[in-house]
Amino acid sequence: MRKNIVAGNWKMNNDLSETEELISHLKLQMVKEPEATVMVAPSFTNLYPTFQALRDTPIIVAAQNMHESEKGAFTGEVSASMLKSVGVNTVILGHSERRAYFNETNELLEKKVKAAIDNEMTVIFCFGEELEDRKNDKHFDLVETQLKESLFQLPKSAWNNIILAYEPVWAIGTGETASPEQAQEMHKHIRQLLEKNVGKEVAENTSILYGGSVKPNNAKEIFAKEDVDGGLIGGASLNAVDFVEIVNSF
Repeated sequence: MRKNIVAGNWKMNNDLSETEELISHLKLQMVKEPEATVMVAPSFTNLYPTFQALRDTPIIVAAQNMHESEKGAFTGEVSASMLKSVGVNTVILGHSERRAYFNETNELLEKKVKAAIDNEMTVIFCFGEELEDRKNDKHFDLVETQLKESLFQLPKSAWNNIILAYEPVWAIGTGETASPEQAQEMHKHIRQLLEKNVGKEVAENTSILYGGSVKPNNAKEIFAKEDVDGGLIGGASLNAVDFVEIVNSF
């Protein structure tokens, strides 16, 4: 049975003191047991302090990225085993900003996903179309290619550790949001692709998150859609009140 999940991607925001303050506010706001699995992804420098601060809570700490190699002369990079050594067992891979600004390809992401799975980590795998792709009616094909080239070679057993996050790139940080109907349309398409390429059991049990400007005022309607299992939250996750309101939208 697939899980409802709300994951906060803090991106390149918050130094250590700001991170500690946000965590403190999160703890104060989360007064009831959430009905969704809750995750937060701070910067690399704040992963261990966040893990320590949240270890007595149900909130899972995730990394925003990792390198595909186990070790080596890769200055500035971080491996799966390094993440695990500080208590982090979940990683976001393929975020649209990594694809756009750091030229991460489907082929590279296939290697990163394999490295994470080999290290028994959980992967939040991001994918989605630009505005031009949608205007040209290529969004379904693009999403299929992203999934096929990075994930569909995985064995079925690996899918126990895969969470999908659909990001309509045109709706991230722009104030635009895909309508709940548009989100459901794409999520249904993704689930059909999973059934066709991996199998019905994987399709039914894989959580698919929506990652495009989810806010407290639209989360409930988006999360109510049949094939939407939660959200990958950007800006709103930096505000504890807003984030917990989104978490409580289930």
